[in-house]
Amino acid sequence: MLAVSKTFGPDAVRQAQAAGQRCFGENYVQEGVEKILALREPGVASMPTQWHCIGPLQSNKTRPVATHFDWVQSVDRLKIAERLSEQRPEALAPLQVCLQVNVDGGLTKSGVTPVELPALAEAVSRLPNLRLRGLMCIPEPAPTFEAQRAVFLQARALFDQLNADGFALDTLSMGMSDDLEAAVSAGSTMVRVGRAVFGDRPLKLTSVA
Repeated sequence: MLAVSKTFGPDAVRQAQAAGQRCFGENYVQEGVEKILALREPGVASMPTQWHCIGPLQSNKTRPVATHFDWVQSVDRLKIAERLSEQRPEALAPLQVCLQVNVDGGLTKSGVTPVELPALAEAVSRLPNLRLRGLMCIPEPAPTFEAQRAVFLQARALFDQLNADGFALDTLSMGMSDDLEAAVSAGSTMVRVGRAVFGDRPLKLTSVA
């Protein structure tokens, strides 16, 4: 289980760590890096923690991700993957990568199309400082368990086909608080849970003119 800690501060992460949680996901690069660094401050007890970048990634944000995160689940373009590989510090282990696939064609969702997925997987698997681990998807909301599961099964089929083609993938990241049961039923190996772990997210204050 990946605990999605976006908008929650380091103290919330420490509480989750104390309960045994070790894997955390961040959508916003700057917020994630600040949190990672805060939890590594001298004099602050730290626990082995794995950090996943799960939000859309722009070219100008690849360096801090390559420097501070352990995983990136939202790679959907070769340019982004190439920059992550080039910018990964030599002293660190390869960056673990999932390809985000827009499995249901959602107009507002990021992700490579299923048709373009095999070529991207082949190119990313050859980059020296990355390790391709699997696929990630964020489908559009579906009204029933059966409809949710049907979409997740499409992602599972893509995952299985890539493995049949020789890719040694072990991670299928799909399912969040509202649809994780359907995702697990369809074969998810990693669910990304925020609200069910941390509670409702703090409301952002907006200024009124």
